[in-house]
Amino acid sequence: MAKLTADRPLEELEARIGIRFSDRARLERALTHSSLRPASGGNGRSYERLEFLGDRVLGLVIAETLFAMFPQADEGELSLRLNALVSAETCAKVADEIGLYDFIRHGGDLKKLKGSRTKSIRADLVESLIAAIYLGEGLDAARGFVVRHWAGRLDEAVEARRDPKTALQEWAHTRGPITPRYDIVERTGPDHDPLFTVRVSVEGIEPADGSGRSKRLAEQEAAIAVLIRESVWKDTN
Repeated sequence: MAKLTADRPLEELEARIGIRFSDRARLERALTHSSLRPASGGNGRSYERLEFLGDRVLGLVIAETLFAMFPQADEGELSLRLNALVSAETCAKVADEIGLYDFIRHGGDLKKLKGSRTKSIRADLVESLIAAIYLGEGLDAARGFVVRHWAGRLDEAVEARRDPKTALQEWAHTRGPITPRYDIVERTGPDHDPLFTVRVSVEGIEPADGSGRSKRLAEQEAAIAVLIRESVWKDTN
């Protein structure tokens, strides 16, 4: 039987982020991984639905912030900045700064996973936390949280990585008339919140997989995996 595991009390997290939650049950759900089953003492509900909402709230806040900060930027530049700021990589870094992984409720051996293997979980935790703030304390509180933790990154995003699929295609073309091929390996989850796993194949090198809440995001993650493995990009995790 899985055992409820969490290293820190919720009060410590509230102190770290400066927000006191009116609904502690929602906060705990925002920190609950799907590995925690009802039999293990949890309520059987994970952060997945909250992560879905938090992703959209984060995107809205970052989009409106960039829109106000860069009045001369065109849609392409704004999209590049947005994609960098809401990426799993950036969200995982925010989670690390907060120490959010210390508060995860889980029923398995997640704490044995290290580094890049936990990136998506750390990113999901940040997004579910944003949703819990939004639902309980309102959009202004959620906006305040995002602005505080993303403020130092808004200008850095000007040097954000290019779209990984474009970067991979250009790198592949340096090896010959080669075009990366993307294939859906798996689609799981409910219709309203699916999870795609996509495999990218480039002739002459080992394929790589990526996962995301949309086909496009999964393709980007797969492309990133190849770019990092082939030392075209550096692994910043």
